[in-house]
Amino acid sequence: MSEPATTVRLIPSDPPELVVHDAPSPCSYLPGRTARLPLRLPLRTLDHEAFEQRLGQGDRRQGRLLYRTSCPGCQACEPIRIDVARFRPSQSQRRAHREGLAAIRTELGPLELSERRLALYDRHKVGRGLGGEDGATSPETYRAFLVDTCTDSFELRYSVGDELIGVAVTDRAERSLSAVYCYYDPAHEALSPGVFSILQQIELCRRWGLEWLYLGLYVAECSHMSYKARYLPHERLVAGSWQRFEGRAPPRTTTPP
Repeated sequence: MSEPATTVRLIPSDPPELVVHDAPSPCSYLPGRTARLPLRLPLRTLDHEAFEQRLGQGDRRQGRLLYRTSCPGCQACEPIRIDVARFRPSQSQRRAHREGLAAIRTELGPLELSERRLALYDRHKVGRGLGGEDGATSPETYRAFLVDTCTDSFELRYSVGDELIGVAVTDRAERSLSAVYCYYDPAHEALSPGVFSILQQIELCRRWGLEWLYLGLYVAECSHMSYKARYLPHERLVAGSWQRFEGRAPPRTTTPP
C-alpha cells in the first residue's frame, strides 16, 4: 500500500530535511495540468554553501520551505540562471536600466512586513493579473511567504522620491543570488520595474563577485514565466542537466499528460 500524500518523512542531507507536504494539485502555470511540488523543511538554517548546492539541483525557496517540481508526465518548468560574467543586456533592457537609475532609488535591507508592503503586494497581484481579487493578503500569509526564510535573505527596496514603489526579495548563496519574488506598483509600469530589478540584481552579483543570478522557473507556454528567456546568455536545467542558451529559441510545446 502506498503512503498517504501527507506523510511526513525525513530526507537525509546536510542539513536533513522533512517533507511536510507532497500531493498533486492543479498547476498554477498551465491550466488543465497537474502539478506536484513536494515541500521540504530544512532542520536548520542553510548556510551559503548548502543553499548553493540546492540551487544547483533546481530547488526554489518559499518561506522556510524548499521545493523542486516533480510533476507527473510534464517537464515544462525549467530552473533558469543568468551567467553574470557573460550577460549582455538587450537594447530595451539597457534603456530600462538607464531610465530606472535616473528615477528609482535602490536600497538593501532586511526582510520586513509593513502596511505599505502589503498594499503594494496586493496591488501588484491585481494589476498584473496574478489573482488577489478575493481580498487583501493577511500579514500572516505575507510573513510566511516573503519574510520567513531558511537561508540568508534580504530586500532590494525601490523608491521614487520618498515613496516605496517595489520590493525584490532575494537570497544569497556561495556563488549566486536567487531572485525569489518581486512586486511593484503597476502605476509605475512605465519605468519597467521588473526589468530594472533583474538588472540591479545582476549588478549586485558583479559587485559581490558572484557567478549566477537564479530567476526561478522558466515556463515557455506561460506568459508570466516565459519572459525570463530574454536574459542572455542563460542556462536552464533540462532533464537534470544545465544547458546553455545563447539566443532566443522558438517556444517549446509540451504534450499534456
